[in-house]
Amino acid sequence: MQMFLTGAAYPLRALNVLGRYPTFWKYIIIPVFLNMLAGATLYAGLLLAGFRMIDGLITGLPEWMALIAWVLRALLAVTLLIATGFILVRFGIVIGSPFYSRLSERLEEHLSGVAFDAPPPTGGSVVRDVARALLFEIKKSLLALTIGASTLLLHLIPVVGSFLATAGGIALGATISCLDFLDPPLERRRLRFRDKLGYIWQGLPATAGFGLVCLGLVSIPLLNLFAIPLCITAGTLFFCDRSAARDLPRSQA
Repeated sequence: MQMFLTGAAYPLRALNVLGRYPTFWKYIIIPVFLNMLAGATLYAGLLLAGFRMIDGLITGLPEWMALIAWVLRALLAVTLLIATGFILVRFGIVIGSPFYSRLSERLEEHLSGVAFDAPPPTGGSVVRDVARALLFEIKKSLLALTIGASTLLLHLIPVVGSFLATAGGIALGATISCLDFLDPPLERRRLRFRDKLGYIWQGLPATAGFGLVCLGLVSIPLLNLFAIPLCITAGTLFFCDRSAARDLPRSQA
C-alpha cells in the first residue's frame, strides 16, 4: 500500500517542481495553446453531435420512465465527456511530443546532474519525433482495442460480470496512462513497446497508483489540457527516483 500511495503522489510532486522552476514552463506554454485550439474543435464537434445523439435516444422512452431517462442521460453525458477527453489527450500527446520530450529531458538532466549529448531540435528531428509518437499511439490503440474488447465480453457473466468489466477497464486505462506519461525517459533509451510494458509491470504497485491518478486527471474535461504536461513531469520524476536506467533492458530499436 505504501508503494501504491507513493506512486499516486507523483503528480502532486510534479506540481511543486513546476512551481519552483519556471524555466520548464517554456516547454509547456506552446503545446497547451495548441491543445486548446484542438480541444475547442473537438469539444465543439464531438459534444454537439454526441448530445444530439443522446437526445435522440432519450426521446423515444415512455413518460413513465422519466427518472430512468434522467439517470441514463446523465450517465451518457459523463461517458461522452470522458471519451472526448480521452481523444483530446491522444491528440495532445502527439502534438506536444517534441516539447514534452524536451521538458522531460531537461528535468532528468536537472535531477541527475548529467547532461544529454543531444543535438538541438531541427525540422527533421521534430518530424521524426512526431512520427515515432504516432506509431506509439497506434500500438497503444491496438492494445486498448484488444483488451477493451475482451473486457466487454465480461458483461455476459451474470451479476459479477459488470464489476469485472469495470475493473478491467480501469486497469487498462491506468496502463495506458503509464505508457503515456512514463514514455519520454523510456523512449530516450529507445525501448521496444513490450519492454515499456515490462517496466510498468515490474514497477507495481507504484505504477498502479501513478497510472490511476493520472487517468483521473486526464479524464476531467478542460483540466486535461494542463494535466498532460503535469503528468509528463510526474512520470520523469517517477523514473529518476527509481534510478530505472540501471535496470532497463538493452535497447532493441
